[in-house]
Amino acid sequence: MIISFMGGESLKVQFGDIVIAYNPISKNSKLKATSFGSDIVLTSLDHEDMNGVENASRGDKAPFAISGPGEYEVKGVYVKGYPSESNYGGKTRLNTIYTVALEGMNLCFLGALSNTQLPHDIAEDLEDVDILFVPIGGEGVLSAAEAQKISVQIEPRIIVPIHYGSLGAEGALKNFIKEAGGEAPETLDKLTIKKKDLEGKEGEIVVLNPTS
Repeated sequence: MIISFMGGESLKVQFGDIVIAYNPISKNSKLKATSFGSDIVLTSLDHEDMNGVENASRGDKAPFAISGPGEYEVKGVYVKGYPSESNYGGKTRLNTIYTVALEGMNLCFLGALSNTQLPHDIAEDLEDVDILFVPIGGEGVLSAAEAQKISVQIEPRIIVPIHYGSLGAEGALKNFIKEAGGEAPETLDKLTIKKKDLEGKEGEIVVLNPTS
C-alpha cells in the first residue's frame, strides 16, 4: 500500500491497481488542488476544500463516490461510514468518519471531525485500527491537543496527521508532535507499508510531505 498526502485533508491510497481518494480538493477551493485518477472517492464533508470528486476522476471514467454514513463494498474494498460532527466552515454540519479494510489492514479517516467525544457504538467499532488519519489544525476541526487525545483513545499503530499547513492554526504540526511527547519524526514523501511492517508499532507518528 502506498499513501500520499495531497494537502489539506486530501489523501491518495493505492494498492495494486486500486486507488482511493480521501477528501479531494475541489476546483472551487482556494486550496491548491491536485488531479489524479481514482476508483473510489470518500468525502467526509460537503465543502469545496474536501468534495472535489471531479479532481479524482480518470478521463471519462467516474469513480464510485461515497459521501455519507453506511456500509459499502466496492471492488473488494470494504468501507464503513459513521456520522459525526464538524464545525469547519463556520457552522455545524455532518462529518463522516470512514474505516476501510484492505490488504489485512484497517484504516480510519476522521475527516473534519471537531468532537472528541465519539458515540459509544462508533468508539467500539474503532478497535484494532492500524493507520489513523487525524485532523490537527483546529478552527472547526480537532486542535492539536484534541487530536492527541482522540488518538490515544483509538490506539492506532500509526498516526498520520492531516489538516494543517494550508488549513487551520499556525504551528499545528509542531504542537501536535509536542502533545504526543516525542521528537519530530522523519518526514516522508509517501508511506509505503505492508501488514508485516506494523508489528510492534504503537501510536507512531508519520508525517507526509504534501505533494500539491
